[in-house]
Amino acid sequence: MSGLPATFAALGDATRFAIVERLLNEGELSAGTLLEGVTISPPAVSRHLKVLREAGVIVQRVDGQRRLYSVRPEAVEAIGAWTISHREFWEASLKRLEAALMEEMKRK
Repeated sequence: MSGLPATFAALGDATRFAIVERLLNEGELSAGTLLEGVTISPPAVSRHLKVLREAGVIVQRVDGQRRLYSVRPEAVEAIGAWTISHREFWEASLKRLEAALMEEMKRK
């Protein structure tokens, strides 16, 4: 995996985010299946899949003539760990702010 900046950059595009959401919800899918219900061309989908693969968000598996795609669990775990670490920071900051405000109110 290229790291979280590459992951977030890849997911920053609405089409790529939708592809990953679909793979998370439906599991491994072929490129042809991913084309169903979208209004972009097959080459465009191919380019989006390449960006996601290079960022380490998805993996490709060859099954005969088909290319099957799935989300890398490690990518989801890295995003989750990053989110949780930042959540803890903000919760602690908000608790300190609340304590400071309560102290200020007591002084008045």
